[in-house]
Amino acid sequence: MEPLVASVVLLSAVLHPLWYALVKRDPDPDGAFMAVNGGIAVIALIHGLVLGVDFIAALAAWPLMLLSVAGQLAYGYAVVSVLKRADLSAYYPIIRSAPLALVAIGFFIFGERYAVTLLLGIFLVLVGAFALQYKPGARLLSDPVALLLSLVALLGSAFYAIADSRMVQTIHPTAMLAWVQAATVPLLGLTFARGRSDWRARIVPLAAWKAAKLRYALIAALAYVSYYLILLAYSLGGNVAAVNAVRQIAIPVSVFIGGLWLLEGAMGRRLAASLVLAAGVVVIVVFR
Repeated sequence: MEPLVASVVLLSAVLHPLWYALVKRDPDPDGAFMAVNGGIAVIALIHGLVLGVDFIAALAAWPLMLLSVAGQLAYGYAVVSVLKRADLSAYYPIIRSAPLALVAIGFFIFGERYAVTLLLGIFLVLVGAFALQYKPGARLLSDPVALLLSLVALLGSAFYAIADSRMVQTIHPTAMLAWVQAATVPLLGLTFARGRSDWRARIVPLAAWKAAKLRYALIAALAYVSYYLILLAYSLGGNVAAVNAVRQIAIPVSVFIGGLWLLEGAMGRRLAASLVLAAGVVVIVVFR
């Protein structure tokens, strides 16, 4: 991977768990996550207009946009559900292990074959993932729902990563972000509203957004920069699996945030487990 591409991905990886932690700490994670998606769309629109991007012409990539929206919807719902019921540092590493899914998609869908080192990488990922959930005196699978949701988020992120990496080869990243995120917001609203009697018939919690507009604007800005940098890495020629492997630096960062800021505990054990998981993902991508 070129040094410039690697630097862009590393910066994105450091920013990514920061806005996750802000969403988790928010009194209304559902509304906060929707605000992030809406904010990304608005920022992308403004950014694209400044650059003179043709948003209408970008609609030619609508099949990939639909795939990205579907992946984003599954990812968003699963992520928020996990953040509301479980520790960030325990399940963020699983959610962000998209390279594992990318390799699996290559094997089962595209018929690719891999070396024995791939099995070693998968083994390390599984060991790290299960170690992250283990608590003394508790069952290994103490929260199977959170684990299942994390896996749904993992698969969703893999599918939209594939779609996004292909889209930015033909359309500008700002156009992709504006259209995809704008389409995702109302769909997420419909999904979240099913379990929110306080939202009543509203799809978008406007009152909550107005009360925390500055905080949500900050979260959206962090998310936009993190996401845009990844799309930039794709457009610069970064391989989708390799890019997502380098992003695994976000895993130990999330553990530090969870332990030092959110006071989730067991930081030493979780950091060690997250490093094992991240090492497994790197092995999968580098030696596949």
